[in-house]
Amino acid sequence: MITAAQMRAARALVGMDQKTLAERSGVSLATIQRMEASEGVVRGVVESLTRVVDALNAAGVELIAENAPSEATGRGVRLRRSGAHRG
Repeated sequence: MITAAQMRAARALVGMDQKTLAERSGVSLATIQRMEASEGVVRGVVESLTRVVDALNAAGVELIAENAPSEATGRGVRLRRSGAHRG
């Protein structure tokens, strides 16, 4: 599962705007916008979600599930825990 925050962060890591992600995934721009505007885990048609994840993977993004190790090397960002920031 991918969260809206992961989706936005993934795009930012590779410098991709919503329109480009829509084009590369074959889903509409409105669908991308709706996915990213959701709270928490993105909900939608499984095929659309799969296409978005595949497009992000093809762009070089590794989406890491909660409590899962990273399988690749390279730079990235990982949230330690929800709400675990220090001010």
